[in-house]
Amino acid sequence: MNNRKVMFLGPWQVETVEEKFSPQIGDQEVLVRKLYTLISPGTELAMLSGNEAWFPMPGIPGYAAVSEIVEVGEGVTEFNSGDIVFHYGNHTKYEVVSIRGTFLKVPENLDLKWVPFTRMATVATTAIRVSNIELGDYVSVTGLGLIGNMAAQLAHLQGATVIGIDLSEERLRIAEQCGVIHAISGGKGSVNEQIADITRGKGVSTHIEATGVPQVAVQSLEWIAKLGEIIFLGSPRGEYNADVTEILNYCHLYGRGCITFKGAHEWRFPTEPNEFVKHSLVRNSSIVFELMKQKRLQVEPLISHVLKPEEAKKAYEGLRLLKDKYNGVLFDWSET
Repeated sequence: MNNRKVMFLGPWQVETVEEKFSPQIGDQEVLVRKLYTLISPGTELAMLSGNEAWFPMPGIPGYAAVSEIVEVGEGVTEFNSGDIVFHYGNHTKYEVVSIRGTFLKVPENLDLKWVPFTRMATVATTAIRVSNIELGDYVSVTGLGLIGNMAAQLAHLQGATVIGIDLSEERLRIAEQCGVIHAISGGKGSVNEQIADITRGKGVSTHIEATGVPQVAVQSLEWIAKLGEIIFLGSPRGEYNADVTEILNYCHLYGRGCITFKGAHEWRFPTEPNEFVKHSLVRNSSIVFELMKQKRLQVEPLISHVLKPEEAKKAYEGLRLLKDKYNGVLFDWSET
């Protein structure tokens, strides 16, 4: 059979290629045909820049897919040909994948274009899992891309009053459409003063940093309440020079807030359910399915483009250079 792939050939070089594919299906593996895959803008643009040593080029990006099972390997009993599944799949039409880990049947009557967003939502869920967010708290989120938006929505579902902050007016509009009560432009006026006004001078008890920009994280320390917390959801990238002692004193000194610093990398939890750990990526994914079905987690406003794989170059250029217009970009792998 022929297989189509989106490939990163070198820094900022994107091509869609077609090649012969002879799948070898192992004992606990299945062959799937992709229906939709979702671009993760932050991670994949970092990969495309050539600055991520863990991603060798040429290589195939992508890690969020909804697919149809074409063929199952020996020993696979819980899945059948024709099943629609969510899994961590790359940007190819066909792929042989393991049924171990995050590999779940998609509930009936769930919009298939929403399904790949489950990966973004479970990444965002990590910030909620490690936080102390309770009913009535004020929570701020910097960066309202896919993951930041979903973190804001999940914090709202946790019972918090959420303040979303971004430079993009379009992302602020989408955040409000998704239920974020306070949407603040980071480029207009003092964010610190606006948050002080909203929180009656107390500041937020939890801040979720989703941009991955170190300077933004440091600036946000000013509006976090005493004994509050900052959660690093976006992976910090890029060099930033600052007085480390000044930053550490926000954590150490009570007069500076005694703020707790927390990491929210998704892999801090096990992939599959474990009797000794409450949370897992599989459990989080199942919960996200339910939130989508109940329309308590909004996905449709996040979809900006549904493109064919042959338009991959356009997709990544848009995500890189036209951030107000490109946000949630899906590849549609159907033939027609």
